[in-house]
Amino acid sequence: MMIVKMNEGHVKAVAELEKICFSDPWSENSVASELKNKLALWLVEEDEGRVAGYIGSQTCGDESDVMNVAVHPDFRRLGIAETLVNALVEELSAIGSRCLTLEVRASNVPAISLYEKLGFAEVGRRKNYYRNPREDALIMRKEWEI
Repeated sequence: MMIVKMNEGHVKAVAELEKICFSDPWSENSVASELKNKLALWLVEEDEGRVAGYIGSQTCGDESDVMNVAVHPDFRRLGIAETLVNALVEELSAIGSRCLTLEVRASNVPAISLYEKLGFAEVGRRKNYYRNPREDALIMRKEWEI
């Protein structure tokens, strides 16, 4: 497996993974638009040409936000999400970002545990942030020295 920057060849598979993993998925057009967004950085973990997972971010100044992170069900429990988050932090550090913020469903205990393991801390809550089903989001943040 290897991590690469998302390109046009990944868009369809990333959009399909959105449908598999999220109740309110990004469209293929929305994913494709990130390739033209100067604030965006999306990484894909490939396994023999197949998208095993991805993480997307946007950066403004020295602060970055995770747009989405997902791992295909066939590749879960292999450390891919952890690898993707760590690779993103490394890439963001190299371009001068000093922190990464994300939202996660309050009920998503496995994801919250992973983020805490990686140095994220809860800094707030967004009431009714998610739809289908409606649920609060925890706001988590990781900071580092550049």
